[in-house]
Amino acid sequence: MTPLVLIAQAQTGSPGGATSSGGGFNLFVPLIFFLIIFYFILIRPQSQRQKQQQQLIKALKTGDRVVTSSGIHGLIANVKDSTVIVKVADNVKIEMEKSAVASVLKSAE
Repeated sequence: MTPLVLIAQAQTGSPGGATSSGGGFNLFVPLIFFLIIFYFILIRPQSQRQKQQQQLIKALKTGDRVVTSSGIHGLIANVKDSTVIVKVADNVKIEMEKSAVASVLKSAE
């Protein structure tokens, strides 16, 4: 038999004319499984990192030693609504967005 004949026979269905029920659901099971794995590997950890970053930004206070996303190390001199003033050297202060702070090294106590 040639491949063309086999394809034609496969498309005609079973000899009795009955079709299998539930075939569509069986196609979605691997897709649902893939989406669940995708959620736990990519989406959930990213949302947790975002939550931690937002908590870090809310907890900024004067005297914290910070590192910015661009790698600048400094001491927070003042905290405003959406910005912070970071002292990077004697008589050198930079005003930047709170979202630019990547991590807090330690608090001045």
